[in-house]
Order: sequence, then C-alpha cells, then structure tokens
Amino acid sequence: MVYVTMTDSFMSGWGHAENKINKLIFECKDLKEAHVVMDNAKHRADMKYIDLCYKKPYYNKNRYYAQIKTNQDYSSWYKPNFFNKSFK
Repeated sequence: MVYVTMTDSFMSGWGHAENKINKLIFECKDLKEAHVVMDNAKHRADMKYIDLCYKKPYYNKNRYYAQIKTNQDYSSWYKPNFFNKSFK
C-alpha cells in the first residue's frame, strides 16, 4: 500500500475541520496509482503540500482533521488526467 497525502486548503478551518488543517490521505494499491492521484492533486489549486508515503501517515487530531480516501470513495481521483482541463 502507498499513500498520497495533501492539505485541502479550501476545506481547512471550517465544518468538520473547524480550527484545524484538513488533510486528505489517499490509499493507493501501488506506485503507479499513487502517481495518478498525485498528478490529479497538482491540477487542483485547493490542494497543497502533496506528498507520497510508504507507511500509513498519522496526524495529531488536535491540529488536523485527517480523512482516509479510497478508490471507492473518490474514484475520479484515480482516473488519469481527471482534473487536467487540457485533456477534457
């Protein structure tokens, strides 16, 4: 398992992430899938601090609202070039 992490700057600070940083953790079956998720994240202005991890990341609950996402949750993130408008 490989993980792609990022900060969702739009959702940070309010809602479930009130007074916290909203972190998304995408579970990926392999490095190839992780690179697809990372590429999609890079095409979104609201995603910052995109990183790749080989161990499941932990974030302090007092500072972060961390959400684990899978292909079943957010299938569009796992499709190549999904957020790249030049490919649509």
